[in-house]
Amino acid sequence: MATEQGSPRCQLLPLPDQQVAFQVDGQECLRWHFGGQYPRPFFYPLNGPSGQSLTRMGHPGAPNHDHHRSIWFAHAKVLGINFWGDTTEARIRQHRWLVYQDGQQEAALASELGWYDGHQPEPLLKQVLVAALQPDQEGQYQLELQSTWTPTAETLELQQTNFGMLAVRVAKNLSAYFGGGTLTNSEAQVGEPAIFGQPARWVDYSGPVTTAAGQVQEGITYLDHPENPGYPAHWHVREDGWMGASLCFQGPLVLRRDAPLRLRYLLDVHSGPVVAARAERLLQGFTERLPWKVFQGGPRHHQFTLRRVES
Repeated sequence: MATEQGSPRCQLLPLPDQQVAFQVDGQECLRWHFGGQYPRPFFYPLNGPSGQSLTRMGHPGAPNHDHHRSIWFAHAKVLGINFWGDTTEARIRQHRWLVYQDGQQEAALASELGWYDGHQPEPLLKQVLVAALQPDQEGQYQLELQSTWTPTAETLELQQTNFGMLAVRVAKNLSAYFGGGTLTNSEAQVGEPAIFGQPARWVDYSGPVTTAAGQVQEGITYLDHPENPGYPAHWHVREDGWMGASLCFQGPLVLRRDAPLRLRYLLDVHSGPVVAARAERLLQGFTERLPWKVFQGGPRHHQFTLRRVES
């Protein structure tokens, strides 16, 4: 019989064409894509408890928004350079994966990326991404995302923009306009006009999902972390099915090489409509959770290890 160490509940499965699947109990919940055919890496699908994806590739009605690839990191004005859209030569590239970590409670990956302006051989920014998928006992799960950016120059300015750093394009059926979804935030505000640009601890998109057994309700709650600059975030949201915590909504942010920028977010993939008490409980737990750190070396056959440590 397989040991717990040999067959943990939560696993990462590297796949061909530069993809990694996150699995719980043998079922895929999430996939990371980092192939060079795309301008930047992304996660797709993000499957709900029913097994249907709660995110999508691209906009349901606007082909000029094909850069909306499910869940992704980007920014529209890095020294004035657009890393957000697909119309410039700017690229985000994964250099290497550092850790694939399986476990009974969570599966986590750590990878190293570079942000290139398309002209210079050296990246403007180095990014270390940690993504951890954590199932709960109700068939739901959380995706914890932590990214640390270090400029290669002494300083680097992220200019004022609504676009960046973490974006989520929800499935068409979750959209308030194209589907039957509802956009809500921690302040009990509902809909794009009420939520756009307003500070909130979290924002949720929930809506109907069609399955073989009939229609169910599922959604994604996107939680900010109190350690992030500008907390609580001002949100860029759209009724067409998009939400993002806007890091530079109110003004620019200067990054320093000797003080890297770390951002932490949590995506709660849930059944039913959003329950504010559940979101607040998750936020409290997320607030108390230690951040990740990648260490060089470790047990046999490991070049790097991933642990939670005090900041």
